[in-house]
Amino acid sequence: MKVEHILPADIERRSMEIIEEELGDIILPPDEKDIIKRVVHTTADFDYVRNLRFSPSAVRRGLEALKHGCTIVTDTNMACMGISAPGLNKLGAGKVCYMADSDVAQAAREQGTTRAQASMDKAAKLTGPLIIAVGNAPTALLRLKELIESGRINPDLIIAVPVGFVNVVYAKEEIMKAGVPYITALGRKGGSNVAAAICNALIYTLTRQS
Repeated sequence: MKVEHILPADIERRSMEIIEEELGDIILPPDEKDIIKRVVHTTADFDYVRNLRFSPSAVRRGLEALKHGCTIVTDTNMACMGISAPGLNKLGAGKVCYMADSDVAQAAREQGTTRAQASMDKAAKLTGPLIIAVGNAPTALLRLKELIESGRINPDLIIAVPVGFVNVVYAKEEIMKAGVPYITALGRKGGSNVAAAICNALIYTLTRQS
């Protein structure tokens, strides 16, 4: 293997070319392709070509929410920090993570729940278009389903990609039954970096076209 001499500004472009080459004869749905490639680029894991699942209106609803200045709520500060602030600024959209908020910590203690669950309760008080991006806590997804069923929250899109072993697969399966648009990764794989990558792919679809 030889070293490729690539200018820093061209590394992402070359990476995407390599991904395209290694996809070979695999044909990805046009509206999903950029998201899948962005996740593969972030993780160097081609399993996501097979295990990312999109509800029929997921990409369209996510793009529309961003166009209308949505708030993206994450379940980790890592995911929140990884989402492109310049891109959101161009779209008039925003991002928040409530996990470190003192009122969320207090609510979790009083209710005997996780902070992730309490942070979804706080997110339910937001107004306007909403994308929820979960890359770590399956309890956030399970609480989201309860909030959706009780009519307390109606996200435009849920990005359901928690990683791990406890309740992860079950939570993803449940959110796919919640009746709202979703993008999820089947099985145990996922993570905050994957959640941020999916958000960024949606953002770049709009900002790089313009």
